[in-house]
Amino acid sequence: MAQTPTGPGRLDIDLQTIRVIRAIEETGSITGASRALGLSQPAISQHLQRAETRLGVPLLVRTGRTIRLSEAGQVLADIAPQISDALDHASTQITGLASLNAGRVSLAGFPSASSTIVPTLLSTMRESRPGISMSYTEAEPPDATQLVLDGQCDVAIIASYPSEPLDLDALHRQGLWVKTLFLDQMLLILPEGHPLADERIVDLIALQDDEWIAGCPRCRGHVVDVCAAVGYEPNITLETDNFIAALGMVSRGLGIAVLPRLSLGTAAIPKGAVVRRLNPHANREIHVIAPESAVSTGAVRATLATLAALDGAAWKMLRPSHVARRARVFSTSAPPTRASADSPS
Repeated sequence: MAQTPTGPGRLDIDLQTIRVIRAIEETGSITGASRALGLSQPAISQHLQRAETRLGVPLLVRTGRTIRLSEAGQVLADIAPQISDALDHASTQITGLASLNAGRVSLAGFPSASSTIVPTLLSTMRESRPGISMSYTEAEPPDATQLVLDGQCDVAIIASYPSEPLDLDALHRQGLWVKTLFLDQMLLILPEGHPLADERIVDLIALQDDEWIAGCPRCRGHVVDVCAAVGYEPNITLETDNFIAALGMVSRGLGIAVLPRLSLGTAAIPKGAVVRRLNPHANREIHVIAPESAVSTGAVRATLATLAALDGAAWKMLRPSHVARRARVFSTSAPPTRASADSPS
């Protein structure tokens, strides 16, 4: 007695039945199908009997010692190539995802990374992982972090300043994986005619009477904090988030500024401005974040590994581990925390 379909108008058609029917059509017999599929003749005959009972229709027409496909069997044989092609396509895609060679990754990053780190990452990924599709959105660090938390981006490159360090514990509690990629040195920009313009390293205390140019809340906070550390509050008279504009203002003698080295990576220093190192020295940190649940997935894992392998020397930035070894501050044998674990390989 035939079984009732499991849903309205639906029959329980399994892939093995389709494979068997296709093999019978191609070989003309159950014996040929058994050889093609590597199964015994009784196993194929029993499978067909169960399938016919389940579907409620015959799949073969038996005449003496010969067989041919029934009308229902021919329906399955006709769709078998499409199903086989679809399965092969799915298998190829899944294999690509598992081998880090396929998938999609949406990336977010802050403005000065857009002209430096991001183009290098995207071009490297295109060359080494052409099967991975990459998209990019520019966003300031808080917004980029929120995009990842909201699931709108898979990976974000963000920056933090000494005045507002990254709260690794808070990010981890929100389910984010974090790795610090580079240390980005903060540099002093002076007008060419400034009394200290010829100094290779300028003491911050010597700038207490200067007018300052600042804008980005985090960079502004850094300026305020480092000046407060040496005993004064900076006189910020001009504000802009555009580092090109800040360079132009300094070159016209309108004030002095502190900018991250990376922001100068693709900018021509205008005539009338000079770049100097600052004492006390400070760095901002550049990090990559991603959901902990996605770090081990193929395309995201490949992206993080590529980011971790980028050479910061192109932008005169150092890895935190390099600085740690120089300063003999961090133990190279200490295990990483979950929030700052090494990137996937």
